[in-house]
Amino acid sequence: MTGLTAELVVEGRVPQSPALAPNGHLLCYVLAPTSRIGGHLDTTLWLADIEGDGVWSRATADTATESRPRWSADSRTLYFLSDRAERGIPQVHRLTWADDVVIALTGWRAGIIDHLPLAYPNLVALLAEDEPTEQDTRRAQDRDDAIVVGERERRARLRLLDLRTGQVTTPDVFGDRHVVELRQRPDGGPLAVLTQASADKDYGPRTGRLHLFDPATGTSEDLGPVEADAHSLAWWLAEDGWHLGYVALIPPVLQAGTAVFDLTLDSRVRRNRTTDLPMCPTELCQTDDAPLVVFADGLNTTLARLDPAGPTPLSQHSGRLDALTSTPAGEAIAALIGTRYQPSNVHLGPPTGPLRKITDTRPELDGITFGTQRPLAYRAADGLDLDGLLVLPVGKSASDGPFPLVTIVHGGPYDRHADCCQLFWFPSAQWLATAGYAVFLPNPRGGQGHGHTFAASVASRAGQEEWTDILTGIDLLIAEGVADPDRLGIAGWSHGGFMAAWAIGQTDRFRAALVGAGVVDWGMLAATGENGQFEAALGGSTGWSGIGPHPHDAVSPISFASRIRTPVLILHGAEDTNVPLSQGVYFHRALRHFGTEHEFVIYPRAGHSIRERNHQLDVLRRTRAWFDRWLRP
Repeated sequence: MTGLTAELVVEGRVPQSPALAPNGHLLCYVLAPTSRIGGHLDTTLWLADIEGDGVWSRATADTATESRPRWSADSRTLYFLSDRAERGIPQVHRLTWADDVVIALTGWRAGIIDHLPLAYPNLVALLAEDEPTEQDTRRAQDRDDAIVVGERERRARLRLLDLRTGQVTTPDVFGDRHVVELRQRPDGGPLAVLTQASADKDYGPRTGRLHLFDPATGTSEDLGPVEADAHSLAWWLAEDGWHLGYVALIPPVLQAGTAVFDLTLDSRVRRNRTTDLPMCPTELCQTDDAPLVVFADGLNTTLARLDPAGPTPLSQHSGRLDALTSTPAGEAIAALIGTRYQPSNVHLGPPTGPLRKITDTRPELDGITFGTQRPLAYRAADGLDLDGLLVLPVGKSASDGPFPLVTIVHGGPYDRHADCCQLFWFPSAQWLATAGYAVFLPNPRGGQGHGHTFAASVASRAGQEEWTDILTGIDLLIAEGVADPDRLGIAGWSHGGFMAAWAIGQTDRFRAALVGAGVVDWGMLAATGENGQFEAALGGSTGWSGIGPHPHDAVSPISFASRIRTPVLILHGAEDTNVPLSQGVYFHRALRHFGTEHEFVIYPRAGHSIRERNHQLDVLRRTRAWFDRWLRP
């Protein structure tokens, strides 16, 4: 039996994007490494006849980034994206199952973002930006490339690939809007098209509109605006005609729970089909009948069918169920599912369950002993029901406590800790449990899995009740003899990093903290982060809200920097556009000013997530070393 090493964590491979063929016999998925060496992430496609020999085989032998597998309606052809010809420029490729031949179908110089094989013969819909002109190329070569914001912005447009001629045409539809998603009606009718005014992540998701597009005539119809952050389109036919559904944020605030919205095409009536449910829809999966809906349900996942009377639960699954794919009739599904002690793999079966595991992409972890993981249920100070997870040190039981306890707060905040394997490159429970720590994974209000009101309660109140929710859980574990009150640490990434920074400005109970890509000033984040107005919904105001002090000052950790006495490890990617590096620099300068013990680590070339192998190894090792330094006797 081997022990868990940092190399085992970062050198694994994970399945992504399962695609079940319409005939239910063939299945494809993407296999991706958990870390990257060099400038490109090399992924591969794997195929199997799951109703035949069930043996997985690699679809291509090229070194490339391969993604987005899509089957033709007759299940004979697999379309996918690959940058084998020019790295970083994906093109559509076709694999014919019968002869195992792969050919490139496009040579679009800007690359293809997404694609959808259509029911129309010899037609594939594409999403792609405009190809660079000769003037664009010359300007880039001459460095005469001043950027005028709002002009010549890069946008994805709908294009059509004729498989007979190889020609790509661009219908003159949707004006200058950015196309986000496509879904064809199950009977082979028009396409539902979701667009935004811009690809800007701060502005675009608040400007969504739905359209219909008929590839046969080249005509379009505007169906009107949709709620913020709309995605996951699905069609279905009911007694009153065709319906079009999608998942989006519940208005009016941008920090909100998601809902399934249902637009009746004939009447143009739109309604929220998941009102007041104590769980949160995450994705829709189109079938020839009613669509399937995936719900984050507390620590677990519920799969339901969207019937006329409302969602009908079909099956429940421990932890997470992601990337759902189905046959047209909906009698078979595939999805990514893991367990407490096994990372996600592709599972297959009927939507009513059970689902069987059909891949094993991390066999190197089979001999690893993990810390015991168990769900927690407790009540907040105001009586609100909460949940979370406790992971004990490897080989220990609760009666062996008290242990040094590290609390890891999830990101988002509209995310959650699910009851699945807690082993990642960022601060993760099983990595710390191997070193003798108990780890608390709280799901405070503001997160996903408990309905809209639960999620929306932190709007303009970041760090308030969600902080006391976390503290209540820590006190519970101290009272139960699991946690040593003199050896407490706190960690998190993104919004979790914010909570760690917030916590140490409110109390000196923690002996060490890790702030990964954390928010320390909500006003600055609204001004510079890629999701500015969504962040302003959490902070409660922006810098242009008039003469301060502003509401966001009262919920920004930087305002409390003078109180911090806890040693802090700050980790941040140099190229982070979600929570820019300036947040980490600001925190570092404040702590340096007040003489607070801290370490500030910047990862070159890294964005909001750390992708390079050596950087991930550094995060893992540095995390344990930091907590060992301050929480060990």
